[in-house]
Amino acid sequence: METLSFQLTPKQILDLQNLENRVVDLYGVLQRLPDQELQAIQKFARVSMIGASTRIENALLTDLEVDWIDTILSTDGHVSAFETHKQMIENKLSKDRERSIEEVAGCRQMLLLIYQEAESLIPLKETDVRSLHYELLAPYKKGVHYTGKYKTQPNSVVQQNWSTGESRVVFQTADAGPVTQAAMADLVQWYNGIYLQGAGTFAITSEFIFRFLAIHPFQDGNGRLGRGLFLLLLLQSKNKALSTVAKYLAIDRYIEKYKLEYYFVLNRCSDGKFQQDPHSYKIHCFLDFMIKVLGESLEGVEEYRMKFRALQKLSDTAIKVLNAFKEHPEVRLNTKIISEQTDLPIRTVAYALSTLLGNNLIQRYGQGAATKYQLTF
Repeated sequence: METLSFQLTPKQILDLQNLENRVVDLYGVLQRLPDQELQAIQKFARVSMIGASTRIENALLTDLEVDWIDTILSTDGHVSAFETHKQMIENKLSKDRERSIEEVAGCRQMLLLIYQEAESLIPLKETDVRSLHYELLAPYKKGVHYTGKYKTQPNSVVQQNWSTGESRVVFQTADAGPVTQAAMADLVQWYNGIYLQGAGTFAITSEFIFRFLAIHPFQDGNGRLGRGLFLLLLLQSKNKALSTVAKYLAIDRYIEKYKLEYYFVLNRCSDGKFQQDPHSYKIHCFLDFMIKVLGESLEGVEEYRMKFRALQKLSDTAIKVLNAFKEHPEVRLNTKIISEQTDLPIRTVAYALSTLLGNNLIQRYGQGAATKYQLTF
């Protein structure tokens, strides 16, 4: 019989039960919401997931810029949407951030597939994991030779000291070739076996993702894909409350919030190296971290509900001013520029700005004549 590779502590059992109770409570709330509000919450969560997951890997785009890209690509609706709009997006956000833009586009493609096809990916297959990796890196043309393929070269995590020129391995991942191939086959087989038994989803998901990250099976994109797989496994849960609620959670937003702790915990669980026997890991440490992250992501849904309600109450004038910000997610605007772009009197713009500030939809920077505003997410 397939089991977890670690023993749950009494505290973890209690924490997991509390977490599941909170999921059920949120599920009840979501069941009463209109479709328009649910769609808005899901978009807020998706944009936040994309932005956070790419920034964890040092991409440069803010959630506002990600939202702008997502809106453009959603309007197009075609699989090739990014290629069609790539030049315009790069011109808007500056070509020196080309790789960040490609990472955002790829992460978006991967997450959309996960949201749409989670149930059809049961049982999980290695080809599914490789397909998700392909979607993740498809916009990055320089990575075409390794997209969707297991690594052929070492990809241990190396820390570079730019002052001395010295470097050191901070995490030794699985060797390329047979070791990685065997480890991935074992991991997928383990997940499918334990999934059929209907065991605790949070613990299963945490173990799967930790082991995946320790293997680091692909040449690039393992972190983003690993966090995407975490979402996938939650969406695949046999617990209807959890599989429903997961669509509205911005899990990576809170992993980004605790980024340094995230990497510290990953290292602590593995002692800095891949282990062929998963029982050698201290996965309970990673589970504790993910319980905290999931708890905060549940609370985040209420923030998105408040933002939706605030948007619904805006006047036509305030919406017009808000749209001016959405056309320029990368810059801060002053009252004069907004007036020129909207053809509204400066006094009317000032009143609309006050309304948007009161609803936390924009931020104020500077004072007096130097005052500028920017959208918040």
